[in-house]
Amino acid sequence: MNIRFALVGCGRIASKHVEAIKQNNSKASLVAVCDIDISKAQAIGSKEHIPFYTNFNEMLEKHPEIDVVSILTESGNHAKHAIEIVSKHKKHIVVEKPMALKLSDADDMIRVCDEQGVKLFVVKQNRFNLPVIELRKALEEGKFGKLVMGTVRVRWSRNQQYYDADSWRGTWALDGGVFTNQASHHIDLLEWMLGEPVSVFAKSRTALVDIETEDTGVAVITFANGAIGIVEATTAVRPKDLEGSLSILGEKGSVVIGGFAVNDLQTWNFVDNTESKTSTEIPPNVYGFGHARYIENVCDNLQHNQKALVDGLEGRKSLELINAIYESIETGNEVFLKFNPSHSKLGK
Repeated sequence: MNIRFALVGCGRIASKHVEAIKQNNSKASLVAVCDIDISKAQAIGSKEHIPFYTNFNEMLEKHPEIDVVSILTESGNHAKHAIEIVSKHKKHIVVEKPMALKLSDADDMIRVCDEQGVKLFVVKQNRFNLPVIELRKALEEGKFGKLVMGTVRVRWSRNQQYYDADSWRGTWALDGGVFTNQASHHIDLLEWMLGEPVSVFAKSRTALVDIETEDTGVAVITFANGAIGIVEATTAVRPKDLEGSLSILGEKGSVVIGGFAVNDLQTWNFVDNTESKTSTEIPPNVYGFGHARYIENVCDNLQHNQKALVDGLEGRKSLELINAIYESIETGNEVFLKFNPSHSKLGK
């Protein structure tokens, strides 16, 4: 069975989804696209020779054959769009990161999808990077022994022109800052590797651009197993992207995956001299190669009822940690999970 996709939102990330679907053409096809800006919808629709719309209800009524709707709209609108599509049309949902800005919105998305019997997939494509897959396998096999520390660094460049290109960028209501947008994949990876977070203390600033949210920040996370996590995130690198990396340190080994998209295996050292089986893959941009593998995982899940690597509950985990980071920034205190955000500006 070929899984039929439609896109809602034809902005910056849409081209990655179009290509990912085309790369899985034996399993997936793109039926239609939608954007409230007709020029954006038309640009993709005309290029791919498929219908384009400005209203997703109209699109879904005219194309009942659609199996999955990929929601690529502003982060603050993800929940609203997902809930309407699921409630009215009962379609499976792929949603870009972060799945929502507010935890209550994420919970509503999960609940509505469960009630309607559809699946919710949250895009975390870096989990499918070859070095990341091998790192995860080493963790599951216990090769690190006691975990000591994990660090993610996002050192990217987003200038004022980037934020001015769309009015929602850098706003609390629809986007969030570097922790929510650019670093959300890396925070997900850190949590996936180190396990359940217990507390976080964070600081941030807006260094080089004129936006509501932060462009630079650091967070120190304590995990249930005793490991310490460090998040260093900024879009204030100049003149160009520098690094998107992950390092895991344990009593029996150390792994560093660098590059600017967590694709470059730089260190693989274990006391038992285990050698890495994977090779570095250098992508053309910070999005990496993971979207095609992610869409393949979605198709396999729907075709063969395999478990999704990142479902709604899994996607919620990093969102809760991100909210805790903002809670700490606003209060100046260490924040303990699990918690109900009261001071975080995210989604407001």
